[in-house]
Amino acid sequence: MSRRLQLNASKTETIWVRSGSSLAKLSNRDYLIQLGTSTIQPSTLVCDLGVYLDSKLSMKQHIAKVAASCFYHLHRLNQICRRVSSEVATCLVLALIMSRLDYCNSVLAGLPLAMIAPLQRVQNAAARLIFEQVLASMSQ
Repeated sequence: MSRRLQLNASKTETIWVRSGSSLAKLSNRDYLIQLGTSTIQPSTLVCDLGVYLDSKLSMKQHIAKVAASCFYHLHRLNQICRRVSSEVATCLVLALIMSRLDYCNSVLAGLPLAMIAPLQRVQNAAARLIFEQVLASMSQ
């Protein structure tokens, strides 16, 4: 019995990264990758180390998914922050929101401001949540 590394075709993802006109020139047969008895169908979106990449490397899907995840967690934090101190709320926002915004943000370098605007809105909402917590704790 061989204990060598084997391909798990159901977990293998491939993606063609080319310009739109270059991708259009490929036939459906050219897209497929044959490895042994397995045929791997390329995806339009893959996730590698938490970064979502599409075939044009536009980063739109990555930004949308990070923003959606952060807003979900901000909503949940808003529900519990009323019950904790401002220091705890700040730590939670830094751990759950800011760490997501900072992770692999170098892949976003050079993108237009309009494209990264959803991430800026997340950062503004996080700052607002902390600021409201600090104000609430000062008034008590």
